[in-house]
Amino acid sequence: MTQFGYFDDAAREYVITRPDTPQPWTNYSGDRRYGAVYSHHATGYAFTHSPSKGHLLRYSFVAPPASQPGRYFYLRDAEDGDFWSASWRPVAKPLSDYKSTCHMGTAYMVLRSEYRQIAMETSYFVPLGQEFEMWLLRVTNRGSTQRELDVFSYAEFSSVWDVVLDEFNQQYANAVSQCQLVDGMAGCGNMPHLPVKEDFGAPDQSRWCYMLQAGDVAPCGFDFERDRFLGSSGSYAAPEAVLRGACSQSEAYADTACGVFQSRLSLAPGESKSLVVILGAGRAETVGRTVRETFGSVARAEEELRKLKAHWHGRLNHVTAETPDPAFNSMLNVWGAYNALMTFEWSRSCSLVYSGLGRDGFGYRDTVQDILGVLPSIPELARERLLLMLSGQESAGGAQPVVDPVFFKPGTMPKMDPARQRADDCLWLFNTVPAYVAETGDRGFYQRVVPFADSGEGTVLEHLRRALDFSLHYRGEHGLTCGLHADWNDCLILGFRGESVFVSLQLRLALDTYARIADAEKLPEEAAWARKQLAEVDGALQRHAWDGAWFRRAITEDGTLVGSAQSPEGQIFLNPQSWSVLSGAATPEQAEAAMEAVDRRLVTGYGLALHDSPYEKTGVQQVQSVLYLKGVKENAGVFQHTQGWAVIADCMLGHGARAYRNFRAYLPAAQNDRAEIREIEPYVYAQWTHTHKSPKHGRSRLPWLSGTAAWSYFAATHHILGLRPEENGLRIDPCIPPEWTAFTMSRVFRRQRIHISVDNPRGVERGVMCLRFEDGRELSGGFLPLNEVRDDLRVTAVMGPSAPVKKGNNL
Repeated sequence: MTQFGYFDDAAREYVITRPDTPQPWTNYSGDRRYGAVYSHHATGYAFTHSPSKGHLLRYSFVAPPASQPGRYFYLRDAEDGDFWSASWRPVAKPLSDYKSTCHMGTAYMVLRSEYRQIAMETSYFVPLGQEFEMWLLRVTNRGSTQRELDVFSYAEFSSVWDVVLDEFNQQYANAVSQCQLVDGMAGCGNMPHLPVKEDFGAPDQSRWCYMLQAGDVAPCGFDFERDRFLGSSGSYAAPEAVLRGACSQSEAYADTACGVFQSRLSLAPGESKSLVVILGAGRAETVGRTVRETFGSVARAEEELRKLKAHWHGRLNHVTAETPDPAFNSMLNVWGAYNALMTFEWSRSCSLVYSGLGRDGFGYRDTVQDILGVLPSIPELARERLLLMLSGQESAGGAQPVVDPVFFKPGTMPKMDPARQRADDCLWLFNTVPAYVAETGDRGFYQRVVPFADSGEGTVLEHLRRALDFSLHYRGEHGLTCGLHADWNDCLILGFRGESVFVSLQLRLALDTYARIADAEKLPEEAAWARKQLAEVDGALQRHAWDGAWFRRAITEDGTLVGSAQSPEGQIFLNPQSWSVLSGAATPEQAEAAMEAVDRRLVTGYGLALHDSPYEKTGVQQVQSVLYLKGVKENAGVFQHTQGWAVIADCMLGHGARAYRNFRAYLPAAQNDRAEIREIEPYVYAQWTHTHKSPKHGRSRLPWLSGTAAWSYFAATHHILGLRPEENGLRIDPCIPPEWTAFTMSRVFRRQRIHISVDNPRGVERGVMCLRFEDGRELSGGFLPLNEVRDDLRVTAVMGPSAPVKKGNNL
């Protein structure tokens, strides 16, 4: 059992106490105007507008950490020539001599280290709303003698801002970049002879960035050519310029440019001095000068960091809880919400795994789901993103697979061939649109007119109807929804007319939701139409989806059953079991049987397997999961996106203990003391985890950006805590382990903060008998109507045996 850090919930930070983590642990800062990815080794990269087309700081996605460029500060003792870095890497002094902590915060990172009585504190962040990043270094002499130190800042610029060309087309990339000294700054241009254009996505234009250094000491040297700084036999761990103690004043003309400034710090005992590096997009002689005048001081950097913390901490206050489980509290109050916000911002475009290649912009189905995770904290921004995604729907009802804001123009996009469309894309709208309306009370949203991607426009309600028409049109011979190019699981090869039980369950939920909306909008004919279609889908599901003990996954175009007891491999899949409950398709008996089957077949020590058994012999033409090793990703791995759905299903059935056991099995913070097994960051969710079918059981991969973040936060807030907004009030309906006899939580709902104490004297798993107010009044059940909602309201939810709660259209 190994632990590399701890949660500091008061500061809203995760503190890494050992830098030798199994993998680089990361964080984000900025937005799509200027984004930064950091690791605790100070590696990572930066980009503007587009991770794949605006990649201005270089990163190698396959090189080991020791071979990565980064945002480095090197320090050299002028007396004896010993040198080290303010981050443990790249120099990597022995940890017996070098002490380091890394404070991962909300859109910032602070490294605190000490070596030979020299203390260093380095803060990395992108100021709010700016197109540049700041590095703030404070160096303190903790010894009893005068120290003379040379400090070298280092950043490596991409020769071409296109990440693929920069990484793989060196014969081109090495001939298009230059970096010169411009008014004391590094001014770096790619294809500098070309004009700069207002449209970032336009071809044939130059790209510019700058780097400057300010603070208590002015630079005394520089290098802008990487190979002159590192040297022919040097490395990031031991640059030749640092070894000799002097830069060579090189400028880059072709080859690889970098930004290095050298400064001499004279430090008396106890004295501190600070430096600020600013690196951003734009020309040095214009943008750089303006930024330096406004932001180029230590005091301004400190002020911007304070503003940044206040901004993000304010976004984390909308749902809070203090439960008996500290790991749950850390994730819910800080990191689960923050992870969802980062996934909302970046979709699947940028990390130390994602380069933006093929995933720039917003994947349709990913983003519509991601919105669910941020509705409590940023409903206005969620509304804007939801409108953008609605405009990515085509007039025929399907969707463009990716909406890239750099290139996307609603009403002008070419129509997709249905054979290339995904069956599930627009059905996610039936989860997110009603959830937005319930969160905000904005019922007029259904009548908001939104363009279609290809041509024409319609109200949001008409967009929803087109999505239903699309799914109903593409049904197979058994009356179930066709898989088209892919359903949610891209590894299942169903054939265009193959039928997806999972997507049919989504359609079932969508029709039921649409009927409820039509009722509320006083559209009886639409409601009647939806319920007629719903009855047909229900009949088809009962006839062809139920396998006797669980629900099948699909029927391929040639009639092969997928996820059946008859299947030689992959007999049971998780998604149709959980979604049979979420959608309301399962009878009570089927729902219990399906989730019992999950408990028997899919439980691992680190979450629920996507399916069982793994694929080993099935042909790749039938299921591409066989490409993966057993127990990995979509081949019977724990695909964490799915975990929240199973937790919700068990909560809907009232199984609080089982739901929480399965939730905690993949909860990152609950594995903080097993970090050598999980390997990746213990403060964020992952895409997948090795199951017991793999020799690496418990190892997780692809942190931060996945559908896990939104659905885990949604499951925790809406179903474990049971805080579910409805159009006319707030439902308080916890589903918890019976040992949780008391806990507190708060929720901002319609701009009013409600404080809730939960009293569970009988140790039930679900059921609120009454809501008790401070004045002694009681309301039967757990529904708090709008007329009772006010700011700073305090109410006690008394749990005990009660009638089951009927699910609403936002689950």
